[in-house]
Amino acid sequence: MGNMSRRKFLRAGAQGVAVAAIPLIFRVDPLAAFAQPEATQLADYYRHFGVDEEALRKVMAAALSRGGDYCDLYFEHSIANTIGLEDNAVNRAYSNVDMGVGIRVLKGEQTGYSFTEDLNPEAMRLAALTAANIAAGKGAPGPGELEYRKTPDYYPVETRWEDIGIQDKIPYLQKLNERMAAMDSRLIKLRVYFYNNSSHVLIARSDGRVVCDYRPMTEISAACTAEQNGQRESGYYTIAGRHGIELFSEANLERVADRAVSRTVALFEAVKPEGGEMPVVLGAGSSGVLLHEAIGHGMEGDFNRKGESIYSDKIGKKVAEPFVTIIDDGTNPGARGSLNFDDEGNDTEQTVLVENGIYRSYMHDRISANFYGVKPTGNGRRESFRKPPIPRMRNTYMLNGPHAKEEIIRSVKKGVYCESFSNGEVKIGAGDFSFYVKFGNLIEDGRITAPVKDINLIGNGPQVLERVTMAAGDLLLDEGGWDCGKNGQSVPVSHGLPTVLVSAITVGGMSR
Repeated sequence: MGNMSRRKFLRAGAQGVAVAAIPLIFRVDPLAAFAQPEATQLADYYRHFGVDEEALRKVMAAALSRGGDYCDLYFEHSIANTIGLEDNAVNRAYSNVDMGVGIRVLKGEQTGYSFTEDLNPEAMRLAALTAANIAAGKGAPGPGELEYRKTPDYYPVETRWEDIGIQDKIPYLQKLNERMAAMDSRLIKLRVYFYNNSSHVLIARSDGRVVCDYRPMTEISAACTAEQNGQRESGYYTIAGRHGIELFSEANLERVADRAVSRTVALFEAVKPEGGEMPVVLGAGSSGVLLHEAIGHGMEGDFNRKGESIYSDKIGKKVAEPFVTIIDDGTNPGARGSLNFDDEGNDTEQTVLVENGIYRSYMHDRISANFYGVKPTGNGRRESFRKPPIPRMRNTYMLNGPHAKEEIIRSVKKGVYCESFSNGEVKIGAGDFSFYVKFGNLIEDGRITAPVKDINLIGNGPQVLERVTMAAGDLLLDEGGWDCGKNGQSVPVSHGLPTVLVSAITVGGMSR
């Protein structure tokens, strides 16, 4: 590509869309070499971002020219495509192409940040000088020799998304629509959504480390509305992850359709239970959102470094029962929150947050790791090249416990079984939360009975963790399309749980 400006790049992309609008609207391929297997080599990333080692060194020298301690360059090129079907007709289809570089300078705990969508040398130098203004002193030595580091591949794909056109995707949506339409005569509205994204990332750091990555992402979702005797109910189900189109097997598509419909029509029989404090069983899988939101955020390094988290003084202390171990992991194959390296170029790993009930570690980016005198845990993440990295979760889950699911259910005389959640609110510092239960059931005399609806769980994350009294051996990592928001940035994540019993949570339901 050479030194192609963003304006020329997007013009080329737009022309690609216009030429191939029917039926290949999504074959936007201005950087064709990225679709080739050899594009994983560093030389290809240099060529297609229009840079080489000398250019990177010059930009970093400008970034350090005011006395910064460290700098890094985050190049990103992404292509995203979306298709929507409503009642078996395509009602939306669009794509987005984006490219640029973010330049970060650190001086102690302070961050200077700038980005540019124009990758010519002068534009990058000026952006670097802007980021350099965080410091005010003599220029630091320029970067040393740059060294490429090979990284693992936790999300290999058989066919890259750049090689797949709209005509290859629509049949999957039609299969979902047809499957749902045949399942229940009460269905009055069907909606199917398909999304894919591929990002190409190159990171160069002033300590000499250089890494590059191809990051796929996809999601397919089915939603429906059913009507019975004037009553309408809606539901959905989604699978997502860092996969290629091979994710959408017949079995996976059937599961998406079946769960979307079955959960929707079950709501016709749902009851609104009395509210109050009671035992709550959190089902395996998507109930992990409670762990993520109410507990996980409080374990991120920046909240603890600033003394904002209730966990700021808990390292080495008991926070849960001895059978509770909580992990934040960047290495789960194909999971939505997995990364071959984080957005600072650090290796990802399996970070043990709580081990046998004892709080062991925070999640660190470079700044919080330096503050605590430890190595980064691979949790530095950002939404795009327009944002600086901050400590974020990846795939957060609790390991299996010593109990059986059936044993847990039998232990509850009167309570609620929660299978999936939707909207929620959390006060990160204290961990206070409120979550809406999208799908669940009553537990009566040790048996799962009627579906429930219109209930919330209200409580405090650290307190709920202390009240986990049983955990089963059926851990699931949720397969849904979760995004996590923090400081104005959204990143893909996943979470999971085995079936667990919380001895008491306040359930917001009908008044007595």
